[in-house]
Amino acid sequence: MPRKKKQLSFAERVIKLYNSGLPRDKPPVKPIDDLVSVEQRVQQILGIVNKKHSYLRMIFFVMYDIENDKVRNQVVKYLLKKGCVRIQKSIFLADAEHAVYAQIKDDLAAVQACYENHDSIIVCPISTDYLRALCIIGKNVDIDIVLKNKNTLFF
Repeated sequence: MPRKKKQLSFAERVIKLYNSGLPRDKPPVKPIDDLVSVEQRVQQILGIVNKKHSYLRMIFFVMYDIENDKVRNQVVKYLLKKGCVRIQKSIFLADAEHAVYAQIKDDLAAVQACYENHDSIIVCPISTDYLRALCIIGKNVDIDIVLKNKNTLFF
């Protein structure tokens, strides 16, 4: 009778990859292919802002500074699989049930504790009122989510 393989947790999979013996040298920084345009990211944020919310769900940011490319890539895949929306290279926004928030927070804490590092991961709940007050500033961006007014920015 074949043995069933033990299902590894997310943290166990990350540490196994981290310890795999693959080169640890940082490859040259490459562009992030899955980061959509600013306009598309703004539309994703507005979709979350304008969505009717229930008390069973919460909105939160996940922000990280992870040096190891293998670990960082696994965290990105994990967050996308959990339904988080990438709004910057190292910032995700999620609208999920409280249980999903708790699971993400616990899994990322376990990854952080698995290996010697100087990384940081922030999981920050945010209210819809504060999210509506979000102002996005950048080149060719004229979004003020609250007032829906165009701003002129000089760079």
